Amino acid sequence: MRTRHGFGTVLVLGLALLTAATTPATAAPDKQPDLGGNVTVFDPATPVDQIQAALDAVHTTQVDNEMGSQRYAFFFKPGTYGTADHPLRIKVGYYTEIAGLGASPTDVVVNGKIETYNRCLDAGTGNCLALVNFWRTLANLSLTISSAGQDGCRASADFWAVSQAVSLRRMNISGGTLSLMDYCTAGPQFASGGFIADSRLPSVVNGSQQQWLTRNSELAGWSNGVWNQVFAGVVGAPAETGFPNPPYTTLDTTPVSREKPYLFVDPHGRFNVRVPSVRADSRGVSWANGMTPGRTLPLSDFFVAKPSTPVWLINAELASGKNLLLTPGVYSVASSIRVTRPDTVVLGIGHATLTASHGSIPLDIAGVPGVMVAGVTLDAGPQESPVLLRVGQRFGLRWSAPADPTTLSDVYFRVGGPHVGSATTALEVNSDNVIVDHTWVWRADHGVEGLTDTERWRTNIGRNGVVVNGDHVTATGLFVEHFQQYNTVWNGQDGTTVLYQNELPYDPPTQADWTHNGVNGWAGYKVGDRVRTHHLYGAGVYVFNHNNPTIHTENGFEVPSQPGVRLHHIMTVNLSAGTVDHVVNGVGGPADTTKIGVPVDVTDYP
Repeated sequence: MRTRHGFGTVLVLGLALLTAATTPATAAPDKQPDLGGNVTVFDPATPVDQIQAALDAVHTTQVDNEMGSQRYAFFFKPGTYGTADHPLRIKVGYYTEIAGLGASPTDVVVNGKIETYNRCLDAGTGNCLALVNFWRTLANLSLTISSAGQDGCRASADFWAVSQAVSLRRMNISGGTLSLMDYCTAGPQFASGGFIADSRLPSVVNGSQQQWLTRNSELAGWSNGVWNQVFAGVVGAPAETGFPNPPYTTLDTTPVSREKPYLFVDPHGRFNVRVPSVRADSRGVSWANGMTPGRTLPLSDFFVAKPSTPVWLINAELASGKNLLLTPGVYSVASSIRVTRPDTVVLGIGHATLTASHGSIPLDIAGVPGVMVAGVTLDAGPQESPVLLRVGQRFGLRWSAPADPTTLSDVYFRVGGPHVGSATTALEVNSDNVIVDHTWVWRADHGVEGLTDTERWRTNIGRNGVVVNGDHVTATGLFVEHFQQYNTVWNGQDGTTVLYQNELPYDPPTQADWTHNGVNGWAGYKVGDRVRTHHLYGAGVYVFNHNNPTIHTENGFEVPSQPGVRLHHIMTVNLSAGTVDHVVNGVGGPADTTKIGVPVDVTDYP
């Protein structure tokens, strides 16, 4: 994540866990599952002031808790919360999920605001921005914007000023404007998101967002754009009218998609998980005609794990045929959680986090079809792991089905940040027919480890962010940053990426550390030399070599010269240090300090 400020080591507040009541007085006790101490389920009969107090208390805990271990989820049962005159105002901090429990987003209505504002990093300096507003979730409800009681600027929009690892899904927003930048807080107003899917939205102010993917949604309008603004299957999306001015990349349909599984409560008060079906060449929201097509699994089909649950027990339950629900918290994983059964669902709530211990692979998925992993963060530990999430074996069974793809939704990765971490590769996809639907794969450029840049280069080892060896893999929203060699390596045939965002590492000490086979640096996106067919839409590679501004990278993108390998709307940009000499294969460039913040674009390659 680019950091145009020197905020140094992030301080983590030593705050106690807030345990919120999980059973409203009106709920039948035999219908309310135990989802962990940091999950709150609200009922529409709960007084608004009581709901507001619970939400405000957690926001106070989480607003600056960037590298903390606390995790929270707030769920709303079907009904209406707040009124136009007495609105519910939800502020969403780190590691917080806000979601409705309706079968459709229209089943839960919030009158008020659901917002994230700029974070002020240095007290009294005005250094307020959205560049580090990571790790939060908003999903599956209707928001009718009400600004009652707010001042003139805050009344002007609902503010969702976020950056990577933040998703907005299955939202139905009306009654005002949605702004993806916070122009009411002292600037700079930098933001670097982000992701919207399966949502019906009013007019959107994109503002300072450097890149954004909106997929399978409906828009009343969209204004502004900085670099890569990508739309796939979006009704009302802006048209491509001369990239890069404006910087819009618009696909009429999404080639293949599968929405994220979600919790819902049925009319009898029972908790279930809806597992959406795959869609091909789709456009618009999945819930336009009622419940999203798919299958319903009762929560009784899930083993509900907590951070204290041993891995051997999780694996025994998975082997017995259970799906897995990971409740909020940080799980220490010394041996792999293994998914071996087709169509298994692994659903994390409240940003459940699996941390590698003793060099383990925290999550290992067999080469079987239909597995769905959603809402899970994977952290490297201090002992180097070969990989953090593996989908299929490199040379093992690769049983797959185009109509039932394995899908990763809102799955995030960290190498460093909250603690020292090392992993050779973060995500390795060996299976065919896999969808990666929104991921942030991050080798940390800042954290609480107390390391200088050079120390971080030697300590937080991360060679590759994403390695794709499977065929027919589709990524919608692929964000990969700061790895020490190729950030993304795509060796599989017939791959597709819709929006790619990359920052090269900030911390190579010398050019010799950032050189291989006589070539300066590693491209941010590498398509394997034997690949014959690959498509990339809307992609950027950014450079900020602040540890050594003299460093050069030969190419932002490196691909084989094949007629079936096609790149559409790609760019490099200099954020203030270092140089990328060319955009792709010696074409375009350089992105150097004579044009800081000005993209070097290639409309189509070849």
